[in-house]
Amino acid sequence: MPARRWWSVVASYVTLTAGAVLFAFPFAYMVVASLQRTKDATLSGTVPRPSNMALDNYRAIDQAVDLAGSLLNSFVVTGGVVGCTLLLGSVAGYALAVLRWRGRGSLFALVLLVQAVPFQLLMVPLYVLTVRTFGLADTYLGMILPFAVNSTAVLIFRSYFLQLPPELFHAARIDGASELRILRSIALPLVRPALLTATLVTFIGPWNEFLWPFLVTKKQSMQPLAVALANYIDNAAATAANPFGVALAGAVVLSLPAVALFVAFQRHFTSADLGSGVKG
Repeated sequence: MPARRWWSVVASYVTLTAGAVLFAFPFAYMVVASLQRTKDATLSGTVPRPSNMALDNYRAIDQAVDLAGSLLNSFVVTGGVVGCTLLLGSVAGYALAVLRWRGRGSLFALVLLVQAVPFQLLMVPLYVLTVRTFGLADTYLGMILPFAVNSTAVLIFRSYFLQLPPELFHAARIDGASELRILRSIALPLVRPALLTATLVTFIGPWNEFLWPFLVTKKQSMQPLAVALANYIDNAAATAANPFGVALAGAVVLSLPAVALFVAFQRHFTSADLGSGVKG
């Protein structure tokens, strides 16, 4: 290997390693600080010291919050949102990308416009509609319904479907396949990265959301983990031996599923050969 190329490879690895360490440092510090018996917010506190490490902060949270029940609530709400988003987002993305119908451009512009409207601006009318009009207070459906359609997922599916060769759809229609059969059997298997990306993007929002579930239900038995941890940290964490560690322990518990999901999916975020189904 030429010397210049060797130095280029070494410089690339050093740069990437430094970037990875810089990126991972806050997460590593969060985990270490969540295990500390006594708060150590200095730079030396990032180094684990066995004499100051224990699971006391996690036990404090487990005693004050029903972790198992809250986690189950979070998975129910988030799973419902992700399922609705993948179903509705794929259908809408397919219609905007593949089908030809009047008003398609105007509807796509409306989808882009929705991206510019913050959810907080819609929270009051959504609350009135969900709780007072539909009577969905203290229900899982009331926590799922406002997030059931994610415009970002629609855009993700549309962009991937636009990359598929039109000849695939023409051939399927000639063979008598319906549009739903084409979507299920041809389009979706070819855009697996879109499914995984939409799943991850959709998962993060409802999993970390605490304001909307708090408004919809006041029952502790139905509150997701984010709501239960927020209530505990705001009201009772100060009485713990290490409030700082308790807060970070809650952050670790809340972030672990999202991190695990990303680690499980990240190797599948690769582009497929979308033209492999067309001869010539």
